[in-house]
Amino acid sequence: MDTQALALSLPLVGWAAHSGYLTHRLATARRDPLTGLRTRAGWTTRAERIIRRHRDAVVLLLDVDDFKYLNDTHGHAAGDAVLTAIAARLTAWCGRHGIAGRFGGDEFVAVVRSAGTEDIDRLVDLLHEPLAHAGERIPLYVSTGASCVADLPLRRLSDALSAADAAMYEIKGKAGRRGTRTLAR
Repeated sequence: MDTQALALSLPLVGWAAHSGYLTHRLATARRDPLTGLRTRAGWTTRAERIIRRHRDAVVLLLDVDDFKYLNDTHGHAAGDAVLTAIAARLTAWCGRHGIAGRFGGDEFVAVVRSAGTEDIDRLVDLLHEPLAHAGERIPLYVSTGASCVADLPLRRLSDALSAADAAMYEIKGKAGRRGTRTLAR
């Protein structure tokens, strides 16, 4: 290779390396470092695509009950283990038919192509399985609200999230029904 060709190729190599670096940084920014789930921006893009393509899509909003108490009682390492376990269970439940995300703290989201009451009940049962951590069994309770996009006046993600949020807080407000689910209609 002559010197002129080498001199012309160096900027291209530098640009390619920089482009790869930026792509990696963008992908990292769209993933939660603890759970590996997509963050709000990355999840929203995929969720909107699922809602556009699948009329019977279901949006779920999940919140770990008494997470601060769990952290205070069992320690932050246990809290991290709980968040990681919930992320893994939610991801497994979504499978290839949806996507899970973490909006921050102890708040998770998911969208699946379709899910009925029985499917959501199975998810809740899965999420409520105690977690073994540092020789202890940590009980888990997750309040889950769900919204079927087909039941909404407009098929928009923001409306589905609002309906799922209302359903979740309805559950949180009812004493003795910790961590159960409701499907907004």
